[in-house]
Amino acid sequence: MARRVVVTGMSVVTALGCDLSEFWDNICSGKSGVSRLERFDPSEFKVNFGGEIKDFHPEEHFDPKEMKRLDRFCQFAMAAADKAIKQSGIDFKSYTDPYRCGVIVGSGIGGLNEIEEQHARLFDRGPSRVSPFMIPKLMVNAASGNLSVYYGLKGPSSAVATACASASNAIGDAFRVIQSDMADVMIAGGSEAAITPMGLSGFARMGALSTRLDSPECASRPFDRDRDGFVLSEGAGVVLLEEYEHAKARGAEILAEVLGYGMSSDGNHMTAPDPEGAGAARAMANSLRDAKLNPSQIQYINAHGTSTPLGDKAESNAIMTVFGEESKTVCVSSTKSQLGHLLGASGGVEFVVGVMTCLQGIIPPTINLDNQDPDCKLDYVPNVAREREVKCMLSNSFGFGGHNACLVVGRI
Repeated sequence: MARRVVVTGMSVVTALGCDLSEFWDNICSGKSGVSRLERFDPSEFKVNFGGEIKDFHPEEHFDPKEMKRLDRFCQFAMAAADKAIKQSGIDFKSYTDPYRCGVIVGSGIGGLNEIEEQHARLFDRGPSRVSPFMIPKLMVNAASGNLSVYYGLKGPSSAVATACASASNAIGDAFRVIQSDMADVMIAGGSEAAITPMGLSGFARMGALSTRLDSPECASRPFDRDRDGFVLSEGAGVVLLEEYEHAKARGAEILAEVLGYGMSSDGNHMTAPDPEGAGAARAMANSLRDAKLNPSQIQYINAHGTSTPLGDKAESNAIMTVFGEESKTVCVSSTKSQLGHLLGASGGVEFVVGVMTCLQGIIPPTINLDNQDPDCKLDYVPNVAREREVKCMLSNSFGFGGHNACLVVGRI
């Protein structure tokens, strides 16, 4: 029998708050974290807004030397991990066996800000002026590596880069590590900081972003007839996973249980989803089978729901394929309607939303859903949060390259 895995700590760094309580209140009240960008002048860009975090102050978390060595995406991950660890009550510094503790944090892009800064320095000032910290700052595994070093973790440590499925894959992989008895405690999640000039222009040139410049807070509108693309966002979502008996033995508060993990690939296109959502459906079905649950036992699905014309329809088709008649009663909502798309961090934040939904019995809304797309036929909890008992939920994450990852979480 596989070992049980539970959640004992969690935290987020987002445009709707860097404190879990504040974040949850904003999510439930249907606020938007999308606004005009301020970290650089976006006036010459096709898109000038995003889910930028404006109240994250690195000096509150790191000393000047640490700030110099950590890219923004790594700072997000470490700040979120610190709060998740504190919530769990675990003290790694006095832990008897550091080889039983590990970390898996994903990111779609890694240190994009560092790449851009050092590239400009190379051509403006010459190769001798490139920072010696550049490589360890920009690596996708910088978040996992720094967390491992900072807390002295010597168990399994890796980083996942499966685009927008990265954080869900990271949590799922950490779940497997504990299940298979390679570790007892794992830090897991995702982090991203791709709102940079190059990141914004790259996604805009693809035609992937909404161009609703006159009302940024209304730009992310999953499953709405008038959606025109996603909103680029940033942040981190990190959880502390722990083997069930291990958590009980140390008296930890258990928040939820990870019940299942499923993966698949579309094998179809580098950026477009399978139109029928076949790959997404397989990942969802795999996660339910892993959890030994049938669709009638799932009350809520936190959708990938990016607000792209193709993606929302494909995901809706996939849910109807897997859930059949149950798709008429299951509640579905998209956190990205409020935060925008955190790319490789999105699955981490949405996993936290799923755990909070199970704990609080409140299903967050899909905001900006004013005219539901007739091709998207599910109950997307439009605009207003809803009270409902949620014993089990499913979290969907799908990434460019056709990566699909789904997690099932249950109340304990």
